[in-house]
Order: sequence, then structure tokens, then C-alpha cells
Amino acid sequence: MDLVLFDLDNTLLAGDSDFEWAQFLIAKGVLDREVYEARNQDFYDQYKAGTLDILAFLDFQLKPLSRHPRAQLDDWHDEFMATRIRPIILEPARALVRRHLDAGSLVAIVTATNSFITAPIAREFGIAHLVATEAEAIDGEFTGRPHGTPCFREGKIACVEQWLGTLGQRLADFAVSRFYSDSLNDLPLLETVTHPVAVDPDATLDAHARRAGWAVISLHPAASATC
Repeated sequence: MDLVLFDLDNTLLAGDSDFEWAQFLIAKGVLDREVYEARNQDFYDQYKAGTLDILAFLDFQLKPLSRHPRAQLDDWHDEFMATRIRPIILEPARALVRRHLDAGSLVAIVTATNSFITAPIAREFGIAHLVATEAEAIDGEFTGRPHGTPCFREGKIACVEQWLGTLGQRLADFAVSRFYSDSLNDLPLLETVTHPVAVDPDATLDAHARRAGWAVISLHPAASATC
């Protein structure tokens, strides 16, 4: 059995679910536009540049979850899925995921975005396994703090190994392991799997992938893609 891992934002999605969630809350008036919009954009720019302080970002991202009851957050998330996420799901990405699932591979989404935002997105793709940054919750309500290792950069390797450990497996057990990602931030995990795949990569990852002889593909409908 092959292991197939997918980054989410700007890989399976034509956008970033972290960024879109904050913009969604701003548009609804839940977050103050003047206070949050510039910070949201600044953190997104840092992520793309490879300079993001993940703990500072998580403080920004998770605090709003602690200010509202879980039932309200779930209702907002339903609207978020309908208005912000389904429109940016790439159909070639759905097809690629389905191909690996049909082949009997062990498939997971591995993302720095917290599991509250991403679990419904994983279900939308039919993917049962999600490896994500976890938001701390007490009695079902969010505290505004992260729980455990953030699933970011080298942390993705640790989180994948922890998840596989719950299945009685390790990354090294798989003769074939694939990871699809767009981002330079995912170089640690890309360099760990046997078959790294750069998907519509940023400039840094594109250059690295081509030097290393990795597969480089596009999942955007306008481009032809091969895997």
C-alpha cells in the first residue's frame, strides 16, 4: 500500500483556507476589518515568503474561536464551506484524490491550518485522515490556544509520524510515499517522502524541485497536468 499525503491550501484549493476564514469573519462583521484585515494579509505574506512565526500566527488565528460558542462557529463554518471553500476546490484535485483512494492508497491531508477549519474540507474530498494543527478545546469549546505540535514545516513530519503511529506504522514502512504541495514551507516533508510532487509551486519550491528532478504538476483547469 502506498502512502499519499496532500497539502491543502493552494494545492487542492485555489486559495488558502486560513486566509479565507479570517476574511469570511471580517465580511460578516465578526472581526473588526480595520484591526484584522491588514494583519491577516501580513501573516499570509509572511507564509508565502517562508518567514512566518507560526506561534504568533496561531495566536491571531485561534483567539477568535474562543470568543464564540462552538454551535455558532459550526453554523458559520457551514456558510464558509458554501461561499468560500467549495468555489475554490479544484476539480482536477478531486480527480487526483479519487484516483489515489481508488488505488487503495492510505491518503491524508497534511496541513498547517487548524482542524476546525479543515476537517469539513477533508470530508468534502472524501479523505478520512486529516493531519492538522489542533486547536485546544475544553468541554468542546475552544480556548484560543494550540494543542500539541503545530503541523508546520518540520512539525509536519512529527505530526505525520504521530498519526501513523496510531495506525501502528511509520513513514519508513512505506516503499512508496508521496506528498503533493505548492509551498517552500513544505520542503522538510517533501524531502522525506520517496516521491515528492510540486503542485503549482511557488518560485522557491519550483526552482528546488526542478534542480532535484522532482515531479512538477498543475491542478488548475487551465493547465494540462500529468502525474
